[in-house]
Amino acid sequence: MKNRFIIFLIIITLLIVLIIIIAYKLNIIPQRQYNNSDFNIKIYISNIDKDNDGIDDQTDILNNVKKYIKTKPKYQSKYYNTGYPNDEYGVCTDVVGFGLKDAGYDLMELVNEDITDYKERYNIKSIDKNIDFRRVRNLNIYLKNNHISLTTDLSKIEEWQGGDIIVFKDHIGIISDKRNKKGIPFLIHHASPMQINYEEDVLELYDKDYIIGHYRIS
Repeated sequence: MKNRFIIFLIIITLLIVLIIIIAYKLNIIPQRQYNNSDFNIKIYISNIDKDNDGIDDQTDILNNVKKYIKTKPKYQSKYYNTGYPNDEYGVCTDVVGFGLKDAGYDLMELVNEDITDYKERYNIKSIDKNIDFRRVRNLNIYLKNNHISLTTDLSKIEEWQGGDIIVFKDHIGIISDKRNKKGIPFLIHHASPMQINYEEDVLELYDKDYIIGHYRIS
């Protein structure tokens, strides 16, 4: 009887440890956060203030994205005649869209202009202004041809700054000003209906080949 009780305690202990590990990996348990100064990395300040609000573009984009995720948008892919979602729903591209829009960059207009002028780049049969700017593939093409392309190597931590845009094969997000103990930045994104936190230490979980773009608005 005593041995069974000991075995029971061991099993319970292992389950608790497993739950804690999973909760930590899923960012349910708050993790220690670092910033640029902890790694002697100078904060990048853009010399452009597109919307003339007194805040440089890089900082403005980061602030706007954090403001957007505080609304806790629900994940659902929907079509909007307004282009930008006008309800409580959204997808990964909307994190970028709203971040840039409130900094003076209307992606719906900008991407549509680029597609119209360089349709061969996008290989789009039918242009739809309301949805084209909400597709990861189109955003990657637009960013690559209109803004600053940077490294996709996460080990070069000094080249990653809060407010940068990161593009994956089928996902997109904004780089946070928070970092983990290795200096790898957190990711601000919207990935699924099951997502609990929108700012997460998850970049190292992705295969390096999954990251296809890293951009800075110029």
